[in-house]
Amino acid sequence: MADDGADRRAPKRQARGERRIAQIIDAAAELFAENGYESVTTNAIAARAGISPGSLYQFFANKDAIVRALTERYVSELSSAHTAALEGDDLAALPLDALVDTVLTPLVEFNRSHRAFKALFARTGMPQTLEQATAPLHQGMLDRITALLVVRSPGTPEQDVRRVALVTVQVVKALMPLAAGTEHEDRAWYDAQLRLVLVSYLAGALGAPGDRAGAR
Repeated sequence: MADDGADRRAPKRQARGERRIAQIIDAAAELFAENGYESVTTNAIAARAGISPGSLYQFFANKDAIVRALTERYVSELSSAHTAALEGDDLAALPLDALVDTVLTPLVEFNRSHRAFKALFARTGMPQTLEQATAPLHQGMLDRITALLVVRSPGTPEQDVRRVALVTVQVVKALMPLAAGTEHEDRAWYDAQLRLVLVSYLAGALGAPGDRAGAR
């Protein structure tokens, strides 16, 4: 009977532990968004989460472990955003400006609603652990964009299309902090410029009849 009681309590302890982990990750995300990665300490994260440092260390050995957990959350959520952006039977047949809008909108919205993402990933000198954690995500995005562009440009060698897709991903990564930034009044203008740059580049690199580089 005692064992039965312990078995009943175990899920409750597990649920409490999962809530505490989520609480710590949420607190870390807030602090990274406010102060950047480097200046945030585990003591500050514990304080924001409303727990003692000792309680934090029951779940995470150090700040990098918290960042890895936050990265895993972002990889999962951003993978969903990429799926929403890059899947659709008619996507490759859209006019180029409409295609860019359809692909970019969920990605921009994700970046706007996850302020800590920019603090962790839109930076130089990213820790190798973070690069490794996000590598499958970036590879998946590159593969999907390549597949879209291959359909749009059937006469172009796939290797060339993949190079264009890689440039496209790098442009998005470089300009996304401006397009998705919440701290400046010109965000909408930068958002429009990102779309214009992509439409112009893709129309020039893999242009097809009806593609409008100057539509905006």
